[in-house]
Amino acid sequence: MFSSKPKDAITPASAANLATAPTNRRANGRPASAPSIISADLVVQGNLLSAGDIHIDGRVEGDVRSQGLVIGDKAEVHGEVSAEELTVRGKLVGGIRARKVVLTATAHVEGDVLHEAFAVEAGAFFEGSCRHSSNPLGDEAPKPQAVAKSDAPQPAPPFMAALVAQGT
Repeated sequence: MFSSKPKDAITPASAANLATAPTNRRANGRPASAPSIISADLVVQGNLLSAGDIHIDGRVEGDVRSQGLVIGDKAEVHGEVSAEELTVRGKLVGGIRARKVVLTATAHVEGDVLHEAFAVEAGAFFEGSCRHSSNPLGDEAPKPQAVAKSDAPQPAPPFMAALVAQGT
């Protein structure tokens, strides 16, 4: 109670306890660390690669690859995204390859998704295709379906030709 030592003083015994104390680890066993943050006023033109987590609040024009990725409410990403865990709250234009994908109610996603687990909240915008994979980070990227385009006029379907012939 009455001691000359400050309460915050580290003694050799407490230092030994700190050294042997378990570190803060995530469920998957890797150490937790602070995410790299792309702030709202930052525009990145180029690819991002991180062994840890990234939180984007600004704009990224390029591919992003990380362990965990959060695309914030006002953020925009134009490029391919690859992550173990992905949460999209903002805008993403490009393909997604992730084990766990969550599109929140404020998300706007245009692109194909290759996933192990996929959740979409009510209100989210999603335009593209999604395909389940037990190994989304190792499988081939989803192939968009080819659409035949021609400048030549296409013949009307038979039911349309019948309507035109009848004058209706």
